[in-house]
Amino acid sequence: MTEQPQTTDAPVEPAAQRAPEPPPAPAPDPSAAPAGDVAPLPAPRKDRRVLRAVLRWTAVVTVFAALGAGTAYGITRADRTDLPGLATESDGRWAYPEIERPPLPSGSPGPFDSANLVNAHYADLRALLLPAPEGATDDKALHGADGWLPTKDLLELYTAEADQEEVGQLLTDHGLRHVAARGWTTADGTRTRIYLLQFGTAEVVDELFGALVRYDRPEYALSGAAGTTNDEDYPASAVPAQITRYAYDEAEPYGPEQVRQAYVQAGDVIGLVVQSRKGTAAAVPFRQTVTLQSELLA
Repeated sequence: MTEQPQTTDAPVEPAAQRAPEPPPAPAPDPSAAPAGDVAPLPAPRKDRRVLRAVLRWTAVVTVFAALGAGTAYGITRADRTDLPGLATESDGRWAYPEIERPPLPSGSPGPFDSANLVNAHYADLRALLLPAPEGATDDKALHGADGWLPTKDLLELYTAEADQEEVGQLLTDHGLRHVAARGWTTADGTRTRIYLLQFGTAEVVDELFGALVRYDRPEYALSGAAGTTNDEDYPASAVPAQITRYAYDEAEPYGPEQVRQAYVQAGDVIGLVVQSRKGTAAAVPFRQTVTLQSELLA
């Protein structure tokens, strides 16, 4: 037999005890300074400055976005009465004071609560009148006695004497309880008058309302309004769903002044809003006034 040569294997060193291999030497940098010279410090890396700038602007945008979202949330969540008069200067709206419904007598339901079968307003009718906007001059002639306007003063709104008599008889036949009124004149000469007429039940008001208005014009002409037409640009959604509203504009050519008017039916109350101005009367404050008065009655 042939003898196999004997080999002596070196003992294998465990992996954990092996010395780490030295890292490869870096390749020479052609731009490096010659030996003996001091190399200049490297310039700051531009990407870090750009990153810091981006982070700063991101933080600013985030803050403004949060503020904007918070403002929008506050406006959408605020009650209408928290935004006084919906006042803006850009579209001609008036600056009304903070508007709140008057308190109800203890235990009395609201006019459109399910428990209120006759849709009666139990709050004081005089307190349901829209307040005058800021800077307006009060019309003291509408104060009446203790805040109640005589019916004859209301009837003077109508042009023809025959209309005054007929409307007066309608009010009597339907059991008019009382009339509350308020008026003012703004700095531009626009005169506003609001009349609230209260009756026994909403059923009575519904019958009378149909005798006072038509879709295209009111049944009885007001003084100074040569002719009237339906204000078709006034959106129906601008007033509460419980309210019936007919708004009219004076047809051209106007007389010495333009007259706008609106009849509002709200439960046991009929409201009449009249706005006039020499020359022309703006549509925006008229619709704003009618809408806010309607919300007070809803």
